[in-house]
Amino acid sequence: MNNNDNAAIFHALHRQSEPLRLPNAWDAGSALLIERLGARAIATTSAGVSWSLGYRDGDALPLDQHLASVAAIGRVIRVPLSVDIEAGYTDDAAEMARTTARFIEAGAVGFNVQDGAGTPDLLCRKIEQARETAERLGIRVYVNARTDVYARALVPASERVEEVLARARQYRDAGADGLFVLGVTDRTEIREIARGTELRLNVIAWPGLPAASELSALGVSRISVGSWIPQTLWMQTSTLVANFLADGRSEALFEHATPYSEINAYF
Repeated sequence: MNNNDNAAIFHALHRQSEPLRLPNAWDAGSALLIERLGARAIATTSAGVSWSLGYRDGDALPLDQHLASVAAIGRVIRVPLSVDIEAGYTDDAAEMARTTARFIEAGAVGFNVQDGAGTPDLLCRKIEQARETAERLGIRVYVNARTDVYARALVPASERVEEVLARARQYRDAGADGLFVLGVTDRTEIREIARGTELRLNVIAWPGLPAASELSALGVSRISVGSWIPQTLWMQTSTLVANFLADGRSEALFEHATPYSEINAYF
């Protein structure tokens, strides 16, 4: 399936009666497994991709390595692919256009791009460049604008909904399709944000987040997992390795292992 078809599918997946559920992938193998388990689209976790390649999260992963990872994912999956490009690797508008084009060429039909501690105006310029570049290439990419108002406590708690909605208006005008509010969990606030913006609301798995069925009623269009799966696997791997180093016993290593032949057959 080509990028145009997958882009149209990805947009449509945000307009279902139930929120789109995205268990985020961090490499080609995890993406293929998630697709085979029934996911209708694949989204990457920037943290997971960075860790898998030996870098910390937070715009530290070299762009060429990130692009190679995205291309590897695109090679093995058939469903739409959305990529978390963090802050876009640049504050320069022209460079943002080139970066967007390279990710589209690697197979992405959606982007997460975040404001972080930067200004909303800066993210608006990046969104505008991403949108213009994609349209020049003939791809209606899905631009998901992530705001860290909650995650970074950028304003007092009583002002967060108002601040998110103010930013949402700017991001909508710049060309965003979705609004990703990292860290929001309160039911009333989720409902207020969903009702206060035309953008499709994305939330992330977080302690205290309501179940998907309830989030649907609150107006949420997309639920991401973020880096929680690789974080959990890190803990499980730590336990297996520490125990093996301590006692040398191997039973736990294959007690819950997927057969080698089954994994190899995926590829």
